[in-house]
This record gives sequence, C-alpha cells and structure tokens, in this order.
Amino acid sequence: MLAEYLATEGFETDTLHDGEAGVKAALSGDYAAVVLDIMMPRLNGIDALRRIRQSSRIPVIMLTAKGDDIDRIVGLELGADDYVPKPCSPRELVARLRAILRRSGDAARQSRTTEPAALGPIRVYPEQRRAEWEGTPLELTSAEFNLLEMLVAGAGRVLTKAALCEGALGRPHTRYDRSVDVHMSNLRQKLAAFADGQAPIHTVRGVGYKMAFE
Repeated sequence: MLAEYLATEGFETDTLHDGEAGVKAALSGDYAAVVLDIMMPRLNGIDALRRIRQSSRIPVIMLTAKGDDIDRIVGLELGADDYVPKPCSPRELVARLRAILRRSGDAARQSRTTEPAALGPIRVYPEQRRAEWEGTPLELTSAEFNLLEMLVAGAGRVLTKAALCEGALGRPHTRYDRSVDVHMSNLRQKLAAFADGQAPIHTVRGVGYKMAFE
C-alpha cells in the first residue's frame, strides 16, 4: 500500500520483505533513501540498520510501533535519520521522505557556490554534504550533518530544539519528541572522539543547544 501511494507521489520504489534482502539493497548504491520497518523476518529492522550504518550514510526512516519509545530511541542512536510510528499516514511518510531528500540532495545542488563554513577545527562543506575535524572526515548521518551545519552557522548562539527540529529534520518539534536530543548525543560523541573527550556542543537546559570553543 505504501509503495503504491509513493508511486502516485512520484517516487520510484522497490519493496523487499526480509531484513537481509533490505540490507543488500540499501548498500547497493541504487537508492536515495530507505524506509525500514522494525518487524521483518530473517533480520529485524534494528539489526538491519546496524549493518547499513557500518558502511553507508544513506538516509533511513524507521517505521516503529506506535508508542514504542525503546525501538524509536535505539533506532535513532544507531543512526536512523527519522522515524514514523505505525499505523502511519502515507502523507506523513511522504513529507518526511521529501524533507530528508531535500536536505541530503536538493540542498547540496542548491548550494554549489556556498563557501565552506569554519569554526575552530571544524569545517563544513554544504555543497558536498561533508564535514571535517582538522582535515579528518567526520562520519555523519544526514540528520547529524544538518544539525552540525546549523550549529556552526549559529556559533555562540543558543538554538532551540524547535528550530533544530524544523531546520535539520524538516518537521515541527512536539512536546515528547526526543529525536533532536538523540541525534545531538550521537553528534556530540563523534566530536568528542576528536576533542579529547570534550565536545564543543553545550546543552542549555530547557532551551536547546549551542556550539562554542573555549
């Protein structure tokens, strides 16, 4: 049903019915994004995502059971870019897909002339969708890159969770949505690996986040 609806919205889709086949297709290089269900035979969605993230940054949207916060958080921690609870609205899935593709593809094409943004040892290249720490590439998911780009552009200023959710994930922030927090935790850990254990992302309790180097 979802594949048929996506086709009417202009997407070309393939449907696979077990996790192992899904991982193989996701890593083939033939697709722009993955919609990954948690409940699949042979290999569940969590394990499939873990395998995908071992070698690919392809955007991934997880389909999770409504109210299942554990699967949702684990998926985000493993590198999922977003999630949609089941039973899901096809229109919502389309909106999430377009938001992710716009940021990972269209945004890059629209910013060919954008100069790299620099903050301390970090350099962000919007046109190439890549970032570096003192010349060493950072392995970031699409959502993590979007957050880092916003933090660098707003260096020293506090960015609210609402602004980060809208700008990086392409959707409004809701009261119990922890997506930004989990993505930010993943990003902080990756930066801390280069910064002697201290990432330059600071939490402003009750408001949001900011990036600053001492």
